[in-house]
Amino acid sequence: MRTNRLILLVAALVISTTAIGQSARSKGYVVVTDYLKADGKKDVSDILQRIIDNNPNRTLFFPDGTYLISKPINTPADPTKSVSLLLSGFAVIKAAEGWSHEEAMIRLGGKDPYNTIKIPGSNYYFEGGIIDGGGVATGISIDSGRETSIRNTSIKNVKIGIQVNRGANSGSSDSDIHDVNIVGNEKPDCIGVVLIGYDNTLSNMRIGGVHIGVRLCSGGNSLRNIHPLYYSNGYENGEYETSCGFLDESNDNWYSFCYSDQFRTGFQSKGGHGVYTDCFCYWYSPKGGRHTIFKSTGKFNGIVTNMTAGMHKNNAAAENVILEAAEEGGVGSFTNLFVSDYSVLTDHSHDKYLR
Repeated sequence: MRTNRLILLVAALVISTTAIGQSARSKGYVVVTDYLKADGKKDVSDILQRIIDNNPNRTLFFPDGTYLISKPINTPADPTKSVSLLLSGFAVIKAAEGWSHEEAMIRLGGKDPYNTIKIPGSNYYFEGGIIDGGGVATGISIDSGRETSIRNTSIKNVKIGIQVNRGANSGSSDSDIHDVNIVGNEKPDCIGVVLIGYDNTLSNMRIGGVHIGVRLCSGGNSLRNIHPLYYSNGYENGEYETSCGFLDESNDNWYSFCYSDQFRTGFQSKGGHGVYTDCFCYWYSPKGGRHTIFKSTGKFNGIVTNMTAGMHKNNAAAENVILEAAEEGGVGSFTNLFVSDYSVLTDHSHDKYLR
């Protein structure tokens, strides 16, 4: 009886997998398991690269399973050669043991760079599934193109979740990243998202297990509903003091309902102009010597509106401040600032910027 049940279960699984493949084919997709086994036992890097190179302007569908890769996979940015990668919900692309590449596991626009939005094929994407970086790899990078999208995916056990490099349009990458969850490796060099190229849109993201949530090396970026969360052993060895939810090293970036959770510093700027609307900082633990809402390494020039600071006695550090500014004379402002418990503040240098 038990053997019969097992046979029925296997048969049902085969039928289900076949049905999914047939459905994908009926939509015109290339089903990658027609060419390889997704059992996580054999390196499929070279086969995947051949499938990409041999199927220009096609959507490649990855059914549930584990796809082990030992080297970066590159998709073309040239619209006449581009592909989109569509993963089923439990399809896992996993970095092989011993991964040592600086490049990301999946490099969108990693070959055949191109600068156009006029030719059909410029809007290629990565969607769905799971990326597993094995604790050492960068998950996905965008290396070229103008309309690249990453959406509805989960990126786990990575050193860097997503890195957007300089785009083909004078450094502008114009990428769209949304509905992505990232879990880092909890090490002091771990970052959720790095933006090097300009003019990107990030929305609806949760980022955990990182030292820095989002690092912005460029301007013209829009961030909405981004929630980085700090958790690691950094409190004990001093690493916590450099942790930051949003580290802005450029100018002219926009933040809407961005939520820094338990980082030493919620938002940090080098003194450039940034717009922060309806943002939130919260600490759920008193760990760490200092909790700071906003830090400027130069003059404070940020425009901060409707900021909520979740500071109260139960989670207060030894020092709790709204603003650290390295230089005086900035033209920034706090408008409609709400602090849950003003009595825990140990510094009031932000008062001169209240509007």
